[in-house]
Amino acid sequence: MRRPPLPPLLLLLLCPVLPAAAQQVQRQEGRAFAPADGRLLYRETHWLQGPPTARARLVLYRCADGRPFARKWMTPRGSAQTPDFAFEDARSGYQEGLQGNAATRTVYVREDARADRVSRTIAIPPDAVVDAGFDAAVLGHWDALQAGRPVAFQFLLPSRQRLVPLKLQRGSAVTWQGQPAEQLQMRLDAWFGFAVPAVNLVYARNNPRLLQFSGTGNVRDERGRYPQVRVEFPDAPVAASAAELAAARQQPLVAACTG
Repeated sequence: MRRPPLPPLLLLLLCPVLPAAAQQVQRQEGRAFAPADGRLLYRETHWLQGPPTARARLVLYRCADGRPFARKWMTPRGSAQTPDFAFEDARSGYQEGLQGNAATRTVYVREDARADRVSRTIAIPPDAVVDAGFDAAVLGHWDALQAGRPVAFQFLLPSRQRLVPLKLQRGSAVTWQGQPAEQLQMRLDAWFGFAVPAVNLVYARNNPRLLQFSGTGNVRDERGRYPQVRVEFPDAPVAASAAELAAARQQPLVAACTG
């Protein structure tokens, strides 16, 4: 069987909708660039609903011209670090996700529109992190990280249907686009027979939120590879309407970003 391409270390970025329509909806925009030449690769629009401890998230991944090509839903399940999620990329038909109860879940992947879905039951330990639940893990351990203590956890790689140990630690204080921030670094905490570049994160210091992710992206390119990306979230989330959220859930996805 062909081994799937090396997956990303996280699908954070950050960043599925709670049924309570009365809950506040927010929207946040991100942009993913190629580190080598600064070319805009794609855009991300996140809709957030509910409190940070039980937050639902809908993400539309958009071509550089704004047309959506992929969608991800995330819904609370167990802790804020381990949400259910479902991702689909209309360019290839690739799908991955996690579903089930709080302790035992089913992780699945479909390589493309012609392939069958492959599923596996997996136990989710207390220190697990799933997809954008990584953001909750960072914020939940913020004081320890600021004190210089590394944080270890098990991160789910859906395309390999396994958990891998990661270690997160503080790097240094930085200034990011004029504001005080903290740089964090995440890397594999063991050797698994494949090399993964370290992931660098920048979080706002005074009101912690993700500003920048640099590392292996969570969206494959049109050749099925996970590129190195720099994803920036310069602006804080803003208020959005339930109607916007409903429209984003139903918006058709395009099969290609070119042409």
